[in-house]
Amino acid sequence: MLMQRVERPMMPAARTRHIRVAALAMVARCFTAFFGGYALAALVATLVARLLPIARVDATVWAMIPGFLFYAVAGLWCFHEPRLARVAGGVWGAAILAGAAVWLLGVRP
Repeated sequence: MLMQRVERPMMPAARTRHIRVAALAMVARCFTAFFGGYALAALVATLVARLLPIARVDATVWAMIPGFLFYAVAGLWCFHEPRLARVAGGVWGAAILAGAAVWLLGVRP
């Protein structure tokens, strides 16, 4: 009883700062999940449609079908991964790489 540790309540300014940082991290995570996941899914679907050796219409349909699953998985991963830097780097980096690959391949003849 003599050595019992007493928890001191957080000061209001420190608590508010902590809430703001957590709220900004959640906003960044939501932005990455919604917009980054959409960009990643759209660019990967475009890349797959560009690489499939079938007619354009069929390639677009076959690339869009797994695109919906890919968007869902990317969005879920954004909220599962504890580190925001890894989430943002993974989603936005993969979207940039897929976009660069689509741009380098050019328009399908």
